[in-house]
Amino acid sequence: MEAPPVTTMPVSGGTINMMEYLLQGSILDQGLESLLHRLRGLCDNMEPETFADHESVYLLKGQQASPFVLRARRPLDRPGSPWHLRYLGQPEAGDRSRHTLVRNCVDIATSEVLPEFLQEMGFRMDHEFVAKGHLFRKGAMKIAVFKVFRVLVAGTAEGAEPLSLSYLVELSVVAPAGQDSVADEVRSFAEQLKPLVQLEKIDPKRLM
Repeated sequence: MEAPPVTTMPVSGGTINMMEYLLQGSILDQGLESLLHRLRGLCDNMEPETFADHESVYLLKGQQASPFVLRARRPLDRPGSPWHLRYLGQPEAGDRSRHTLVRNCVDIATSEVLPEFLQEMGFRMDHEFVAKGHLFRKGAMKIAVFKVFRVLVAGTAEGAEPLSLSYLVELSVVAPAGQDSVADEVRSFAEQLKPLVQLEKIDPKRLM
């Protein structure tokens, strides 16, 4: 499970290698209000943004050992808003003392024909889910607190059911490559959320 919509940085005169610095955790439903209260006191926006997104994960299988993965996400609560296509690279091995997960991140806005385009390119949808929750901001940092819902009817978010009795918590910053001091800032903020939630560096490969 990955973080909610990423704000893209306009680029002129070339491309910028953007990296996501990420910590993740979870909190039981009964602890949600306490965490939101703490975040209201720590973040720039006292009242969080709310979001409800439908995300589909597409795979392109080739000769390589692992399939190429792209994520297509559309907002359910903002009709007419663009879809987002997202690529998340493999976590960097790097120094084990690094405080956060670090991976390449590309996020672009697209039209509503994105699913058809991906299928024409040879991608096949692997799974889909709905994410509903709250989004706080602290400078360049984004803190998403959201619940994941299981999609019961392929291609539609209607009737989706909660996957668990907890909320996922993701703390992330997207910044140009080489700004490893960002990881220290992320870890410092995460420390302020203890003991309500323990945010950790989780390698997605270990969950597969």
